[in-house]
Amino acid sequence: MSNPDRKPVRVVVLGGGTAGWMSAAGLAGLLGPLVEVTLVESEDIGIVGVGEATLPHIRGYVERLGIDEAAFMQATHATYKLGIDFRDFGRIGESYVHPFGTFGEEVAGVPFHHYWLEMQRQGRADEIGSYSLAVTAALENKFRPPTTDASLTSTYGYAYQFDATLFGPFLREHARKLGVARIEGKVVEVKQDGESGDVTALVLENGQQIAGDLFVDCSGFRALMIGGTLEEEWEDWSQWLPCDRAAAMPCEHVREEIHPYTTAIAMPAGWRWRIPLQHRIGNGYVFSSSFLSEDEACAVIAGAAEGTRLADPRVLRFRAGRRRASWNRNVIAVGLSSGFLEPLESTSIYLAQMAVTYLLELFPEGGRIDPRDRDEFNRLVDMEYDRVRDFLILHYHATTRDDSEFWNHVRTMRVPDSLQEKMTLWRETGRVEKYSDGLFYDASWIAVYLGQGLLPECHDPRTRLPDPDRIARALGSLQQAIRDETAAMPGHRDFLMSRAERLAAAP
Repeated sequence: MSNPDRKPVRVVVLGGGTAGWMSAAGLAGLLGPLVEVTLVESEDIGIVGVGEATLPHIRGYVERLGIDEAAFMQATHATYKLGIDFRDFGRIGESYVHPFGTFGEEVAGVPFHHYWLEMQRQGRADEIGSYSLAVTAALENKFRPPTTDASLTSTYGYAYQFDATLFGPFLREHARKLGVARIEGKVVEVKQDGESGDVTALVLENGQQIAGDLFVDCSGFRALMIGGTLEEEWEDWSQWLPCDRAAAMPCEHVREEIHPYTTAIAMPAGWRWRIPLQHRIGNGYVFSSSFLSEDEACAVIAGAAEGTRLADPRVLRFRAGRRRASWNRNVIAVGLSSGFLEPLESTSIYLAQMAVTYLLELFPEGGRIDPRDRDEFNRLVDMEYDRVRDFLILHYHATTRDDSEFWNHVRTMRVPDSLQEKMTLWRETGRVEKYSDGLFYDASWIAVYLGQGLLPECHDPRTRLPDPDRIARALGSLQQAIRDETAAMPGHRDFLMSRAERLAAAP
């Protein structure tokens, strides 16, 4: 039990981007008087602005901090998101949606997709996406929040697509109301204790020293404390995820509808995104510099944009991987200073949120760090990054594309053993590796496996026990129910406008 007379733990957050303000707001909002949070940032250092597209977990963060969803969406020009539409990944001309929801229900202990596989073997099943309300609603540009009962309308979730450069400033105002102190300035020195090696203070250009008990490194790719001062090693994953550049460029809307989903289109040297916000479209080409130059990528994304460009293409450079330890001594890395994985599955903000959540659960009371808590934090963070890594690699490796050097490379490369084991389990049994926590459960893996043409050799034999006609009728009934529910939903744009006239400034 906490001691009410104990002084609050002094937490210093370095960096005012998305990860920095998520950390500051989360710690101040959920630990209250147990902490005294100070955030150091410099207006001269720009925000990378990754994470325009998010996962449903972000809703939990917004709700836990008591942030009004409408105010948040208005401030960040957000739209709703039901999934990601992947095009040309398994084979050119094919597409599938990875939904934030399920495909049918389990029957007699057998997951739905096994019945679908049996009916597909008999030639009596349509595309797996037609048995998902999230997929059907997304492709028809419909949106309504899910219900909380056990009906069909509770079988999906949603996330947001927003302007990431506005998310940090929005959180900053919220965090300052929670008591977070903001200090403007550039860090020129990191002071350490001579014996323990713990960081003791940050020294700014003007000589001011910011002392603390715990330091959160949100300094982005610079990783000033975790990578610089503490020299924590970076584990490079570019042998599996060779994309190391992104050319990003916003443009105006030219269509009446606003897709409630992100689009990822496979390209000869990577893939490009299309993210519809209220006021503009975000475009970008994630590519490998080993197969395409920056100038070529900029030309491609400029040519692919649908409306008038709002800025010239901007190139971001990165390297896939993570720190071997994200918590070293009394420094915890959150966001890009901890690791980076390309935004193919919109995981950047989730990974920052995940680290903040684990830090809250393992927070050192009184500032005294228990090495067991630190080890557990690092184990959990590593697990999350490793699983996301495997999931991303699957999108590249499970393909028949041989139309470019890039796709030949990723199709034929040796993948991590952990992914190889998952793929073998799927191929031989139709089963998905089970785990109780973390990101991407069965439906996500099934969406990508089937979407990229990776059909298993076998499936649950119990699916052959019921009368096949009965199964076929059940599948048909589910499709009809999904069509009926989708027809009853408002359009995505109409729903946005009806809630807060958020599209007043949109063309």
